[in-house]
Amino acid sequence: MLKKMGEAVARVARKVNETVENGSDTLDLAECKLVSFPIGIYKVLRNVSDQIHLITLANNELKSLTSKFMTTFSQLRELHLEGNFLHRLPSEVSALQHLKAIDLSRNQFQDFPEQLTTLPALETINLEENEIVDVPVEKLAAMPALRCIDLRFNPLNAEVRVIAPPLIKFDMLMSPEGAGAPPP
Repeated sequence: MLKKMGEAVARVARKVNETVENGSDTLDLAECKLVSFPIGIYKVLRNVSDQIHLITLANNELKSLTSKFMTTFSQLRELHLEGNFLHRLPSEVSALQHLKAIDLSRNQFQDFPEQLTTLPALETINLEENEIVDVPVEKLAAMPALRCIDLRFNPLNAEVRVIAPPLIKFDMLMSPEGAGAPPP
């Protein structure tokens, strides 16, 4: 087990170093078995954090993200967090004023992360395969850049299904009422 942990740590370090050395605008830490965002990465990336526009933390074991993550990477355009154990976002997600796309699919959200409705540049929200019942339709309708929200495979209440279509000017993807979980 220690060997596997050592390999995972080395993999994260290698990916972070590649981002710094190549002056990349992308940090890809997908499938690194992370349970939290490693604190040491903030120090390593402190001189380039404003240049990072895409972070992928997909398919890890994250249960939460800190406010420091949101404020450190405030220049993000895309954030991929699919396939984790997230159930909420910190209020500091409002610092991501340039964010255009966020993927929160296959997590454990029961409540719609309403902080997302304050992001002026946000075009795409993916919340597929969570446990969301209610959606702030009016707040979503007021979002200037929103083009698509994916809510498939969520147990949305009937009210959302009826109220949303006439109020929204973007694509809202929903599973048919009573649809079960997606095929494996």
